[in-house]
Amino acid sequence: MYYLSEEQLEKMKPYFPKSHGKARVCDRKVLSGIMYVLKNGLMWRDAPKEYGSYKTLYNRYYRWSLNGTFERIFKGLSSEAVDDFKILMIDSTHLKAHRTACSLQKK
Repeated sequence: MYYLSEEQLEKMKPYFPKSHGKARVCDRKVLSGIMYVLKNGLMWRDAPKEYGSYKTLYNRYYRWSLNGTFERIFKGLSSEAVDDFKILMIDSTHLKAHRTACSLQKK
């Protein structure tokens, strides 16, 4: 169900923003839900219920994207990697088409 192990989440926790007031929903569950939606190219509303409310997934993704949390996580974890690598790249092996792309008339 979860994309991240407890060990992986512990490595990421120092880069998370501090929680103010009310405690956050389970970070492991929410991050796994975000990864599921992005990996499968779904709309937020179509996220499986086991990851929690789609609004929670979207809000966390949106806020952490704006405040640079995901960038800090990536930079921090990549700096801990073995120094043998000079270049670190992320590869996406799929293309995302707009949902109306299949309904266009052929001319």
